[in-house]
Amino acid sequence: MSISIALHLVAALIWVGGMFFAHQALRPAAAEVLQPPERLQLWVQVFKRFFVWVWLSIIVLLATGYWMLFSVFGGFANAGMHIHIMHGAGIVMILIYLHVFFAPYRRLRHAVIVQDYPDGAARLAQIRKLIGLNLLIGLAVVVIASGGRYF
Repeated sequence: MSISIALHLVAALIWVGGMFFAHQALRPAAAEVLQPPERLQLWVQVFKRFFVWVWLSIIVLLATGYWMLFSVFGGFANAGMHIHIMHGAGIVMILIYLHVFFAPYRRLRHAVIVQDYPDGAARLAQIRKLIGLNLLIGLAVVVIASGGRYF
């Protein structure tokens, strides 16, 4: 259990921490110092690297989460409400991420390639909102997962 919970926590930290950094630090700094074409190119490159880590985090979170759920807690019936909330919110976060990856991010990459910067800016704004939503859910999951059984 100690290895699986450690891996689970590291994966969550990478994903949620990465979203926090990108949304609260990188985004405002990039908007302040870069012109739209360079800013959009930067975001394509940032997402290209970060999304590899998100895919890995999702795999680790699902594998370790279900392993602990079924081997330690004995399944959903024996898990506390905080585990159910964490599970449901995690699935929602994954679905939001899949949408970001396969729709607006794909369109952002294409817009940068064809130098359609207004469309790229619209896709980036859409991604920003969805990552902001996922960040809020992720922060709530951290609170629920870490303190849920004490509520």
